[in-house]
Parts: sequence; structure tokens; C-alpha cells
Amino acid sequence: MSPHANNSPTAAFHPTSIAQLLRRDDAHSRVRNFAVIDTTLREGEQFATAHFDTATKVAIARALDDFGVDYIEVSSPAASPQSRADCETIARLGLRAKVLTHVRCHMDDARIAVETGVAGVNVVIGTSSILRDFSHGKDMDYILRQATEVITFIKSRGLEVRFSSEDSFRSDLVDLLSLYRAVDKLGVHRVGVADTVGCADPRQVYDLVRTLRGVVSCDIECHFHDDTGCAIANAYAALEAGATHIDTCVLGIGERNGITPLGGLMARMYTAGREYITGKYRLPQLRALELLVADAVDVQVPFNNYVTGMCSFVHKAGIHSKAVLNNPATYEILRPEDFGVERTVAIGHRLTGWNAVKSRIAQLGLAGTLDDHAAKAITAHIKAASDARPLALDEVDAVIRGWSANVKAAQREVSEPELVVAEVAAVAATAEA
Repeated sequence: MSPHANNSPTAAFHPTSIAQLLRRDDAHSRVRNFAVIDTTLREGEQFATAHFDTATKVAIARALDDFGVDYIEVSSPAASPQSRADCETIARLGLRAKVLTHVRCHMDDARIAVETGVAGVNVVIGTSSILRDFSHGKDMDYILRQATEVITFIKSRGLEVRFSSEDSFRSDLVDLLSLYRAVDKLGVHRVGVADTVGCADPRQVYDLVRTLRGVVSCDIECHFHDDTGCAIANAYAALEAGATHIDTCVLGIGERNGITPLGGLMARMYTAGREYITGKYRLPQLRALELLVADAVDVQVPFNNYVTGMCSFVHKAGIHSKAVLNNPATYEILRPEDFGVERTVAIGHRLTGWNAVKSRIAQLGLAGTLDDHAAKAITAHIKAASDARPLALDEVDAVIRGWSANVKAAQREVSEPELVVAEVAAVAATAEA
């Protein structure tokens, strides 16, 4: 437990805000009823430093399942012999989460995928003019014919199937909606919308998904890249508009700058429905999951990472510290204890306030010796000392304990003459008697 944690039962949490009170939920909103398709083992393999061996893939898959994601997507078994073997291994783990694989919209890939034991196959093909011209070179008529053949084949094997366009937000809207309508009639379980280059903003996402919701009857999956920093906001907007599934990666790893981070999505959705998120996902497992993946791709968890970053629940300014010590909800929209982490009120710096120092005095069991006047004096001492450099917690504690010792020594010096006078008076009284 952090020495500065506040676990007071009176520290009430009040998430309702004016913005929440004024905003109406869309009739199609799924912000409190959605599924996570984690693709760390597919999209995440495309991260610059990722190379997962079989044991690492199994460990990540089990950790994701323990956390509670609904689906786990793995790399195409057509990518390499080892990719196929790993896909089969993960499909046999007996996880609660459904295991999916991700393939090109091509019969060769589909034939391999259906033999791996996965629960479903995610099919994708580029639909923007730039990808049609410079990637696969096919027109929209060909794409529809190919999609029809692949989807029909996968469904004939009794597997779940999703069909997704690639580069959806740079595709022609009429072409896109016509294609989605056609595959919906074929009976796909989901259609996918992909912001492949991270160009979309939340308003564009809402408009497209809301329009699509009126065109198809199946579920809608969304995949957002984070090249321009909108991946989490776009995921939220998609759910507000009626999307049902969101793709994530642990720590947001993936091609280039990656996609919607699992932890970041949890934080965002927690503010919309705390009970839903805490009831469905094992949030205290998040940090261990992120550390596992960070180690696997040889990166550090960022200092400002959602929820689990080293600074996520550190309060420093004096005004902030005082308020948080009284009620954490003053400066926290997330409850750290729901995520298995702790808050810290930093006090060894020039911005510290005396209320924070007073709280530390109490935690050290010295409140009986050091009153408010002493706490303010100690605070002034810490501020002066930390103008040169911040003080570590043990240095702050040494200052507080030293101050307490001096106060106790001074009290003894005052009380000793009084004791002598009392003893003399007692002897005199005895002699008179």
C-alpha cells in the first residue's frame, strides 16, 4: 500500500457531471454493451519490435482470457508454417474467449484458416481507390464476387465470419455501403470498419457508423489506428453510434503507431459505465498483462500510460493534494483501487502543501507530537530544501522524525525543572508533617 493512499470510507466517488446530465444517449448506443476483440497476437505482431514465440503467444492469450476480453485474434495461418502451428495451438487452449484468425479475402487463405480449429475467421480486403490501384489491383465488382465466395465457404464450415473493408474512411461511401449491404445479406456475423491510416476523427466515425447501422442488421466491428491520436475517441464515438465490437491491442501496439489500447479503452468506457466495466473485465489484471506484453516487445510502459503509468495517480500540487486527501474524486475520475493500483500524494518538493505533510505525519504515527503549527514549519523546511532538488520519501520521513525528536526533547527540558520543584515541595511537606 502506498504510504500516501487514502482509503477513507468517507471519500465518496461522484462521477456524474453536467456534461453527462445534459447528453442524451443515442438510441443505438452500445457504450454499456460491447465486445472487445483483442488483436495483440495479430495486429500486435506487426509492431516494430514484436516477435512472439509460441510460449509467449500462449502466455499472452491466457492473460487476455483471464482479463476477460471477448475475442482473441491471431495472425493469419497462411503467413508462415509457424503462424499456422501457433494458430492451432491457441485454438486448442480451451479459452473462454473465442479465438479468431485474420485472413485476406482469398480462397487459399480461407481454406487454411478453417482447418485450424478457430471459432471464427475475420476476412479483409482494401476498398479505397488508392489500395485498389496500388495494393491488390481489383475493382469493386471483383471484390464482391471474391467476398461472396469466401464468406459462403467459411459459413459452410460452421464458423463465425466477419467481413471488413480496409481503409474504410478513404473509400467511396456508395461503394462501401453497397458492399456491406451485400455481405450482410450473405449472413456475415459482423461487418468491419477500419481506419487503416488513422485519418478519421470522432465526428466522421459517428456519421459513418450511424449510417451503416441503418444499412446492415449484423454486428459492426471497428478498428482504429492511432496515427493522429484519435483511436480511443474514435472507438467511443463508434460505440455511441451503434458499433458492437472494438478491436484493441495491449499498450496499443501494432503497425506504425498501433491501434486503440486495451487499457485506454477500459479507462474511457469506465467513465460511461463503471458497473459494466468492473463487472465484465478483471481490471486489476491490466498491469500484469501490460508488463507481460511490454517485456515481450522490449519496451517500457509509458510514464503517462492510461491507468497503469507511473504518474497516473500521483498528485503533487498542494491544492490538489489537500482536496484528494479529503475526497479523491475531486481530482480522479477513475478509482485506482478498481484497477488494482494505488494513488500517491507526493510531498518532497517545492510545491508541497502542509495538508499533505500533515497527512504523512499522521501515517507515521506522530500526530500526537506534531501539531498543525509544526506541520507548517516542516512544510516550509521541505520547500526550502527541495528548491535545490526533490527529496525522496525516506528523506522527508527523516525530516519529520527529526522534528518530532526535537519537539520531544524540548518537552522533556521543560518538564524536568517542574519535576524538581514538585519533588522539593513533596519533601518539605513530609518534613513539616
